[in-house]
Amino acid sequence: MKMQLPRLTFWKALFVLILLAGLYATIVRFTRGLGASTNLSDNFPWGLWIGFDVLCGVMLAAGGFILTATVHIFNLKKFEPIIRPTVLTAFLGYVLVVVALLFDLGRPYRIWHPLVMWNPHSVMFEVAWCVALYTTVLALEFAPVVFERLRFERPLRILRTISIPLVIAGVILSTLHQSSLGSLYLIVPEKLHPLWYSPLLPVFFFISAVAVGLAMVIFESWMSSKAFGKQLELPLLQSLGRVLLVVLGVYAVLRFEDLLHRGALPLLLHSSYETDLFLLEVVIGLLLPIALLANPRIRATAGGLYLCAVLVVLGFVTNRLNVSITGMESAAGVHYIPRWTEIAVTASIIGAGFAIFALAVKYLPIFPEAIGRAAHPEELRGEMGAA
Repeated sequence: MKMQLPRLTFWKALFVLILLAGLYATIVRFTRGLGASTNLSDNFPWGLWIGFDVLCGVMLAAGGFILTATVHIFNLKKFEPIIRPTVLTAFLGYVLVVVALLFDLGRPYRIWHPLVMWNPHSVMFEVAWCVALYTTVLALEFAPVVFERLRFERPLRILRTISIPLVIAGVILSTLHQSSLGSLYLIVPEKLHPLWYSPLLPVFFFISAVAVGLAMVIFESWMSSKAFGKQLELPLLQSLGRVLLVVLGVYAVLRFEDLLHRGALPLLLHSSYETDLFLLEVVIGLLLPIALLANPRIRATAGGLYLCAVLVVLGFVTNRLNVSITGMESAAGVHYIPRWTEIAVTASIIGAGFAIFALAVKYLPIFPEAIGRAAHPEELRGEMGAA
């Protein structure tokens, strides 16, 4: 019997090329160092791997703590059908953030040092501990999906018993480090551009994480509907859209009031590289989504909600990159452009996340129709062997 090879499509070919480029970049990074694999320098030591892979990665995974709190703490069970794919996305996001840190650290083999060498006065120490603990919490929140598939009844009962304390711990940890990522930049008031530096940076980072978390939940519901070809539950999405509108409104008011209070608002009248990118993030992430969500006719359609969700994600990703890169360039006296190897590593990490998500959906009860159809461990091994 001949083995039938999987059909090579354009997207599969592109995925393989991205992984090969990432593999080459990884070899360069760990054999020749940061100097040969990045455009970073002593004047500008943090680039794409921190700005996007870490700051944006953590923010994009915020849907996990928002949705678990909504379902388990506030008892809004109507959102339960999309909780598993959202927790899976959050878990993969945090794992990939840790992987990205291994590339950026000068000595990645010492990544465990903050866990045993305590420095409670350091914001990075708090972030390291919170990320490590919250990744563990997400692993425990997702573990019941694996145990259902493998029919491990006893550990499944134990995890279900402690599910509420796990959710509460996750919310606390996520709140702490989402805001603390903004606190990292409070120590550079003379280096970060006035359009982005603010004593309220921790508050801005937390509120933006909530906004992006809601947007990602809307996107997750789209993935769920596409997976089963079902009609979307529009009332759920409309509820999320209304909450998202309020969060964006609060963020916009605080942001512009802060600019006015610090005397930075007149900077918008002068055309510059920083001003243009600031206006880009505001238009994409705030003004357009608020205008669209404020229109009941647009908010009542699935397409309108998805468009708003995409705009919010793109806008706040631009904001995080502006804080970590654009706002620091002038003080450093450099114009940082990532080397292709930096982009290759980031793209391969994202691609690996999509691939793992697809495998999890295929073999685990992630979406509602798959729940309750878990196979025996022997069947699972047989399926994975056949794949």
